[in-house]
Amino acid sequence: MSVLAGNFGVCRLDSGSEIPEWALESDFYSITKTSDELFIVCPESGVPENVVCERGWKVLKVEGPLDFGLTGILAGISAVLAEKKVSIFAVSTYDTDYILVRKKDLKTAVEALEEAGYVILR
Repeated sequence: MSVLAGNFGVCRLDSGSEIPEWALESDFYSITKTSDELFIVCPESGVPENVVCERGWKVLKVEGPLDFGLTGILAGISAVLAEKKVSIFAVSTYDTDYILVRKKDLKTAVEALEEAGYVILR
């Protein structure tokens, strides 16, 4: 696993909103649209102040690509972090998983994962 540089925001816009340009201006962003919301994870530095956004997240990347036949990867990571009372938010892509933890919990998360045998690249 590795820790992505920077701090990230988890943002919510109305479902009828267009995808804003500020969300597309980085190397990492995730956008999900449902009938209820437009949901964006991106670097917090580009998010306008008037946007509903939970700021202060760090991103742990599971180094992939991961085969679709693999099971329990996210479950194992989340179990380790749950035991330490670290709340997570997960984003999965075709190739891998990303686990967001609050910035204040990053040290605890990394230590817990390393104790459980995960390798965190720095």
